[in-house]
Amino acid sequence: MKNKVIELCDIKRNFQVGDEIVRALRGVSFTINEGEFVTIMGTSGSGKSTLLNILGCLDIPTDGEYYLDSVLVKDMNKDQRAGLRNTKIGFVFQNYNLLAKTTAIENVELPLIYTSMSSRERKSRAIGALTAVGLADRLYHKSNQMSGGQMQRVAIARALVNNPAVILADEATGNLDTRTSFDILVLLQKLNAEGRTIIFVTHNIEMSKYSGRNIVLTDGVVESDTYNDNVCSAAEKLATIPSLN
Repeated sequence: MKNKVIELCDIKRNFQVGDEIVRALRGVSFTINEGEFVTIMGTSGSGKSTLLNILGCLDIPTDGEYYLDSVLVKDMNKDQRAGLRNTKIGFVFQNYNLLAKTTAIENVELPLIYTSMSSRERKSRAIGALTAVGLADRLYHKSNQMSGGQMQRVAIARALVNNPAVILADEATGNLDTRTSFDILVLLQKLNAEGRTIIFVTHNIEMSKYSGRNIVLTDGVVESDTYNDNVCSAAEKLATIPSLN
């Protein structure tokens, strides 16, 4: 039986806006097991961004319980959540969030700086992660020397380097052209096939074809939670997309 990586129990999140209370999440519950590839979708105002912040331990719910890899997040202070976030979650952002004019290795090493790991071990781990995402020949390239797809691969390597419980991708293909988007999806499917747990947050319904499970949010509640028995191959789709070169 696979372990639970994410467990949300009746999560609610309210915000005070002037004299009004905005109920961004109205009781969200679901479980994500180890090795799943889950797409979370929703339009603007659905609560998707609020849920993303809670999943990423960047915010805490007003009510309800969130377990991340069996750890209850609710009673943690800000520093404890930051520590949990750094060890349990690998983030991949739409805008890459790489350090400018810094090499691929240095960017990937960043999450390891806050550990007791030696500089030699950090470098070794970073090289391993970059090799795993197909960038063994770009180790010393700086951010301004790489394409958008290569920068996103660096971001994914950085997300992998701590061996997190889950990779949380926020619109990870949103800034990329169609071919490069599917190139990144090929990589994510490969990582998932190797056992990585991936949560892909997006507004693009097309992405739902490439994951094994789709959760749709509407007005702060789960509108649907369905399993995809016919997951499309991103590699096959990529082969049909002409190169821009």
